[in-house]
Amino acid sequence: MEENVRATVIGFDETCRNTTAKVFTLGLAAFDGDHVIFGRHRNLVWRKPGHSQVACNSKCGDGLSLGPMKSFDLRKKIALVKDRIRFGQLYKSELNKCLKSSFGSASRMACLRRHLRQLFRMASSPRIRARKYLVVLVLLWLPFAALAQEDKKTDEDKPADPDTGESTVEEKTLGILPNPLAKYGVKFAATYIGEVLGNISGGLKQGAIYEGRLNLAVDLDLQKLAGLNQLTFHANMFQIHGEGLSRNNLQNFFVVSGIEALPTTRLYEAYFERKWGNNVVSLKAGQLAADSEFFNTKYTDVLTNASMGWPAITAVDLPSGGPAPPLAALGARLLVNVSDSLSLLGGVFDGNQAGPGTDDPQQRDRYGVNFRVNDPPLVLAQIQYSWNNKKGDPNLAGDFKLGGWRNFTAFNDLRFASNGVSLASAESTGMPAMLSGDFGLWAVFEQQLYRVPNSDDRGIGIFGRVSSSPTDSSLIDLYADAGIEFIGLSEARPNDKFGIAAGYAHVSRRAQALDADFRALMGLSWPQRSFEGLFTAVYQYEIRGGWTVQPNLQYILHPGGGAADPLGANPGHLLRNAMVLGIRTTLKF
Repeated sequence: MEENVRATVIGFDETCRNTTAKVFTLGLAAFDGDHVIFGRHRNLVWRKPGHSQVACNSKCGDGLSLGPMKSFDLRKKIALVKDRIRFGQLYKSELNKCLKSSFGSASRMACLRRHLRQLFRMASSPRIRARKYLVVLVLLWLPFAALAQEDKKTDEDKPADPDTGESTVEEKTLGILPNPLAKYGVKFAATYIGEVLGNISGGLKQGAIYEGRLNLAVDLDLQKLAGLNQLTFHANMFQIHGEGLSRNNLQNFFVVSGIEALPTTRLYEAYFERKWGNNVVSLKAGQLAADSEFFNTKYTDVLTNASMGWPAITAVDLPSGGPAPPLAALGARLLVNVSDSLSLLGGVFDGNQAGPGTDDPQQRDRYGVNFRVNDPPLVLAQIQYSWNNKKGDPNLAGDFKLGGWRNFTAFNDLRFASNGVSLASAESTGMPAMLSGDFGLWAVFEQQLYRVPNSDDRGIGIFGRVSSSPTDSSLIDLYADAGIEFIGLSEARPNDKFGIAAGYAHVSRRAQALDADFRALMGLSWPQRSFEGLFTAVYQYEIRGGWTVQPNLQYILHPGGGAADPLGANPGHLLRNAMVLGIRTTLKF
């Protein structure tokens, strides 16, 4: 009978008089792939579920004994049975057939013993032993790696809110949005950002704008919801409105707001994530963004300039701006936490999520549902080494990251046309020469300088990032930024933050050569691009949990490198240094 397959095995002494012996889930539990706990008694008795009477051998008619066994032999044989079942579940049906005979019969015992002996012999084959040793090595490593991840001071593996960098699963909110399904593994989140920005000097023209973005997110814990072990789903969408100051007034590389985008309602991310161990291995697949995990640093979270998240070098050089707000891309990301200090991160994305074209990529993928997979891929990889990053560690935490990207899409030459002459020449075809792919390398350093007593993340931290790309196909070939953040230094204001940062983006030699070609044709008054610089300062004031206000200042040196794109809408236009003032409010419902 089927219930016999799930029967409980109880250990007794040889006289069957110890009725208070501990109950073990043993024996038959191993046959259907469940867990095994090893007993210490010589006789084993199988009892059907629901029966309160215990028995052994033939003295009690409700049990069956396999005969006396030494505990060492029992452990060895049960382990072999479990190992064999894990790698194929062989002979399970035959074992069940043995159980269909009359309970307690001699033929049933013989049947079971025969198949057990056959299983033991098969489990002893060299291939099974090799698999067993590999499994043992992995299992020995997993607990230590899992424990290390559990003790990390900050959890960077949860879905991140693109507006604040905080987890959408565990975050402080105003408590307005109900979550009645949270106990079933369904969590909703809503964040609104509104800001006023204006450039009082410089740029293409002066003016002020208002822009806003509503971010709606859902996180599903499919282990709670459907019993799918360590599997989650995350999705969010943007409702974007208002004008962009960089797009309309500045035409610069360091876009002054991380929420600036064309007005629309669009899907952003939608992906599944499967984890193994306690965040030891994590695999994401779906429509993903890369900015929250690659080339990032936690000490820029207070800063509102877009480049303090996804750096300007990747936003400018990559087709469609790369997988970052407001355009995510279909792909997969693998994270392996080798130890408490070492992590490996890799990702493969569609290389041009908006598709080819000369117009704005946000218009080519206006609603975030292009779901392109046929473009040459974008590959990203990163290795991260951390120190003093366990919870409660009194020492100062830090990180160092090395990474790079390679895009296999064809890129435009920044100076020469397809017929080999300068794009500035009237003899050019007007179509740039095509180059085979592009790549970039980066390094990130961050270090805590001071830690508030009895806290993990409050204190003072600094960061620095640097990146380089080839000059012939990359408009920005060298990038660097650095800054400092003060987090909750006052006990009266533990959630306030203040950040200062500076950035540098160098216009590539090939692009500068094109400017020189135009100057030779148009005269010395034609401007030549060199670099763009940024200085920014932001204070974040928490009104209450889930509601903050951020006055900010930005000074843009040489917007766009000092001049508009000579092949763009405003060729030959000089762009002067710009002062930008703004205030942002963030509401997490």
